[in-house]
Amino acid sequence: MAQKTVTLKEITDLVGGELEGDPNVVITGVSGLKEAREGEIAFLANPKYEFLLGDNLKASAVIVSKDMKRRLSKPLIRVENPSIAFSKVISLLFPDEKKFFKGVHQTAIVGKDVVLGGGVSLGPYVVLEDKVSIKDNTVICAGTFIGYGTKIGSGVFIYPNVTIREKTVIGNRAIIHSGAVLGSDGFGFEVANGSRYKIPQVGIVVIEDDVEIGACVTIDRARFGKTVIGKGTKIDNLVQIAHNVVVGENSIIVAQAGISGSSVIGKNVILAGQCGLVGHIEIGDNVIVGAQAGVTKSVPKGTFVVGSPAKPHNVSKKIFAGWAKLPDLVKEVADLKEQVEKLTQKRGKGGKTKDNKK
Repeated sequence: MAQKTVTLKEITDLVGGELEGDPNVVITGVSGLKEAREGEIAFLANPKYEFLLGDNLKASAVIVSKDMKRRLSKPLIRVENPSIAFSKVISLLFPDEKKFFKGVHQTAIVGKDVVLGGGVSLGPYVVLEDKVSIKDNTVICAGTFIGYGTKIGSGVFIYPNVTIREKTVIGNRAIIHSGAVLGSDGFGFEVANGSRYKIPQVGIVVIEDDVEIGACVTIDRARFGKTVIGKGTKIDNLVQIAHNVVVGENSIIVAQAGISGSSVIGKNVILAGQCGLVGHIEIGDNVIVGAQAGVTKSVPKGTFVVGSPAKPHNVSKKIFAGWAKLPDLVKEVADLKEQVEKLTQKRGKGGKTKDNKK
């Protein structure tokens, strides 16, 4: 990426912030608070890291929240959301310059009745089957396969070696990373006479606008109807989404999460890394599912669940605290057992106890 040089005034204007310090300070790079050097700008989003703003701070400026009361000898830019503002600064200093083949490469294979909008780019060895439709300014990089009747919106960017099976529908401005497979068969079998018979999967996958799909994600086509990924949802690498799953708008699904068939995920849901959901359940809006949680039943909106089987966070904390005490409890039970055995042996030999004199 090409790197630019900007002043604090330019950055302040970009992020709509309030500058405390010299507007002519030149910024040449970005970094974290601990690693930043002179000429770089850093940011503080979490108050618990405020201690990093001490004497060892080398950054030339820091983006902070408007709520932070502390003042520094270094310039500050106060904003509503430091993380978002810092992202804008990164984009300003390092303009995104994706390198891709522009136009239709001579090795691309384009089927019959394919419709391409203006500014569409097809990289080397891209395959478009019959009746594919792609709207304006979409980029499909090398080695990607687009199946029969697939519809792709405008401004989509598909990285190399993606597989998109037949009749998939992809909205505008989606980003799909390498190795993703959209529209593979749902995992459905019936047992008869001791054998497993494949159930036909005749539905489709629908990816709505502004969705980002990470590397090696698999999203299965529906048995009937649609598997749907809602508008604005972001999916990390190595996620499995089964047939007939519906994911609501603006949700986050983190690496190695797995969602079983016909589950419905609400809006603004966060599924943390390696969590697993059984099929045919509903996850309400604004739910957070913790890392490695095993969700076995529906979760009401606004709930934070952890553990396996997943339970509300305040309940799971007590369970985890109990687990930590298990070694002491085992020792205590063993000691009590030993004392009981000694008392039993003593009484068996005609001994006396305080409560039972013989």
